[in-house]
Amino acid sequence: MLCIAAGILCPGTVLLAQQGISGIHGSFQMDVQQYTEDSVIGAPEVPEQVLANSFLNLTYSSGKFSAGLRYESFLNALQGFDQRYEGNYFLFRYVTYNNDGLEVTAGNFYEQFGYGLIFRSYQEWGLGYDNAMDGVRLRYEPAPGVMVKGFIAKQRSFFDYGPGIVRGIDGEIRLNDLIRPMTGKKTNVTLGGSFISKYQSDDDPLLKLPENVAAYAGRLDVARGGFSFGGEYAYKMNDPSTVNNLIYKEGQALFLTTTYTKKGYGVTLRTKRLDNMDFRSDRTAIVNNLNLNFLPAIAKSQTYRLATIYPYATQPNGEAGVQADVFYRFKPKTKLGGKYGTNVALSVSGINSIDTVRTGDEYGYTSDFFSIGDVAFFRDVNVEVNKKINKNLKLILTYINQVYNIDVGQGLVGKGTVYADLGIAEIQYKINRRHSLRMEVQGMFTEQDMGDWAMALVEYTISPHWFLAVFDEYNYGNKDEDLRIHYYSASIGYTRNVTRIALGYGKQREGLLCVGGVCRQVPASNGLSLSVSSSF
Repeated sequence: MLCIAAGILCPGTVLLAQQGISGIHGSFQMDVQQYTEDSVIGAPEVPEQVLANSFLNLTYSSGKFSAGLRYESFLNALQGFDQRYEGNYFLFRYVTYNNDGLEVTAGNFYEQFGYGLIFRSYQEWGLGYDNAMDGVRLRYEPAPGVMVKGFIAKQRSFFDYGPGIVRGIDGEIRLNDLIRPMTGKKTNVTLGGSFISKYQSDDDPLLKLPENVAAYAGRLDVARGGFSFGGEYAYKMNDPSTVNNLIYKEGQALFLTTTYTKKGYGVTLRTKRLDNMDFRSDRTAIVNNLNLNFLPAIAKSQTYRLATIYPYATQPNGEAGVQADVFYRFKPKTKLGGKYGTNVALSVSGINSIDTVRTGDEYGYTSDFFSIGDVAFFRDVNVEVNKKINKNLKLILTYINQVYNIDVGQGLVGKGTVYADLGIAEIQYKINRRHSLRMEVQGMFTEQDMGDWAMALVEYTISPHWFLAVFDEYNYGNKDEDLRIHYYSASIGYTRNVTRIALGYGKQREGLLCVGGVCRQVPASNGLSLSVSSSF
């Protein structure tokens, strides 16, 4: 993975259940960073000099019973993580019992209703994000093709809980299982609906705030052969909050996705519209704290280093966008396919503001549901060619064009819009059965913001245990000559079965780290890093 090769701390994978496998199972991860002050790149002084994020997860299962807990340690939290993560805690624990189609969970749990537009509870270790629920959850399947689940709980807020009480119920019907004439048909249809309500007392001395706020959603999924369609519409009642500037307007969201695949090619289309859909169990929470819902991203998830300088971040207060992905494989032994075939992928996305009319009252604005705004938030075009040259050599060529509104994406003022072109070449060469070499050359070309960048990486792997990587990221086009900085890094790693250890040293530039449209700010740093992960 590039994040290991670059000496960057990768997200850990938390295994919270091993249902069907009796006994004790678990996973461990520890990310340690040593910090050296570096005024050239803007790396601040860290009083502790060494910071660490760690967890140990344990799960026990036997027959119809399972239980688990997670120990978390932040001594203190790594730079870029919310500093309210501090100390050692057994905060996540649960007990689950399953019998005759009824599953009962007491304690902590993660859950998602439909596409997540009104409710998703999950953890993303690399973002320092965890909105686990704590309460009671029920799941029941009264008949084949029918599923109902519901809960009442409070929501995790760092090492405490938010003030709100959250209630939810979700139902899903698989028509092919429920309706006998549809059994065995090629077309599969699933219907679903969700309801969420949060309670938070009104302690505002000036405003009358709603103490109970409800949201509901309906969804439809249809699949036949290589074709599939899925969509969800969500509605949220008026929910004045810090994020929406205490307006009393309702919220709406629509997400649609269509895919068609056949041997050798595939097409996916997605569209999304959000209007005042920031939804939290605490009306005063900001950034990534106490989110109740998840708003799916509709832009390509970038993995190459320079392509992550300007990442797409979902704008819950209002955005509308579309994404199209096309994949095609030229068959082997054809003019364009060559001996081994050639894979070509195209991804295009565009996200704009929604069209609004200010009302000057407590509702804030009105917005026609099908009207798109004039402000471009994000655009990208990605073309990738994946070609096996011979049995030992593979080549991946990528071109990316990005349009990125810094003011919107990073919440700044007066930075404007970046127009960037990127070219990337990745070469994978298999020296022999155990030894392989991977190289990357990347270039970003733009006249805005920090200007042009170049990056080169070399990674050497000795299977099945060792890898060594070095890279340099150079901001050679910065208009300020003092900021034409080399961000160099080196790392070495060892893997044995399910245990992985990686040690790195180098400089990391400041920027945003985004996963699925959810982002956190990563500060500049200079120093050693250690990552250890294992499972059992």
